[in-house]
Amino acid sequence: MSAADHPHRAPDTGDHPRRTFEDLVTEAESAPTEGWDFSWFEGRATEERPSWGYARSMAERIARASAALDLQTGGGEVLASAPAFAPLTVATEGWPPNAARATALLHPRGAVVVACPEDAPLPFANEAFDLVTSRHPVSPRWDEIVRVLRPGGTYFAQHVGPRSVFEVVEYFLGPQPEEQSSDRHPDRERADAEAAGLEIVDLRAERLRVEFFDIGAVVHFLRKVVWMVPGFTVDAYRPRLLALHERIEAEGPFVAHSTRHLFEARKPAR
Repeated sequence: MSAADHPHRAPDTGDHPRRTFEDLVTEAESAPTEGWDFSWFEGRATEERPSWGYARSMAERIARASAALDLQTGGGEVLASAPAFAPLTVATEGWPPNAARATALLHPRGAVVVACPEDAPLPFANEAFDLVTSRHPVSPRWDEIVRVLRPGGTYFAQHVGPRSVFEVVEYFLGPQPEEQSSDRHPDRERADAEAAGLEIVDLRAERLRVEFFDIGAVVHFLRKVVWMVPGFTVDAYRPRLLALHERIEAEGPFVAHSTRHLFEARKPAR
């Protein structure tokens, strides 16, 4: 639940007054959801981090690159965690509030933010970049990634895997078909990347424990990651939310599991 690769702390276990369902939900409904800063979850939810440390590894590669492109950068928080940028560093983002946030964060450091819909062709020349990165892209456009990479260039990314945090999804929506997220399976993405002309250098997958310590954290998560339960509102799901609040109060954190895979691929040199 964070932009950087570290776990958040568990809640303070001291003696504090219990907050009511309405208090927790009201606070979560009023919290801003722009960008990919997950600091609001501090002390309210935890997510085990992948062993490979994406942000650190991404930063090392960007510091060595001559021209780098970060796809679907969100609010730019992960890219901004890199101590040094490539001489030419560009980021794309499709959602206007996030693009504005990324611009404010990245422009002062010399990076350019380009508003670009996720499903549109990339507005860059062929072979413009020697490094393309992305953290949790919605759906990689492999043909476009290959087109903008220079021969010998690298695609380095952390992807969301199949059925990630589906315990939350199925709590609200009921059982979901297995094939619903099959396009996110690392084997499927490997095949698609290779079909587009990339050579796989590294592909690792992990299943990671997620804990929600109060119902406000669940509400904020579903407001922020809007594709998990499409059309989610507190009013529409109030009975299920109240039941989950009572369950957390009685039994402890609601446990789910995220799936992530590290993807490193290279465009063959001529």
